[in-house]
Amino acid sequence: MGFEKSIWTVTIDGASILLGAHIDNFVIACANQHVLDGFRARLLDAFKGTYEGALERYLGCEVLRDMDKGITYLSQTHYAEKILRTDNFWNATLRLTPMQSPTRASTKTTETSILPQMSVDVIVVLSAA
Repeated sequence: MGFEKSIWTVTIDGASILLGAHIDNFVIACANQHVLDGFRARLLDAFKGTYEGALERYLGCEVLRDMDKGITYLSQTHYAEKILRTDNFWNATLRLTPMQSPTRASTKTTETSILPQMSVDVIVVLSAA
């Protein structure tokens, strides 16, 4: 099994646009809202599709954005909880696991900022126009 190209970049008016594709879904990210809006409009002119709004979930990850702080978080907490509840482990007693100090396990969600602040949209492309 190989890899396919699924992420592309383009620079328009000095602003970088990231375009990620998974099957018939595209995620577009750009730090410049005006450039993002124009690119999205041109993409939807060229292909039959729908604009689904700001990204909230993608490939099993919940996307949380703090616009004031300029931080984007990715979380799979909902997925882990679903697995634990399905297999009746949600209320299991936690056990100590030998780990190197100062690493510690927690039942609380820890989120790490991994993306620069960008406006991110979702477009579902149905077919070429």
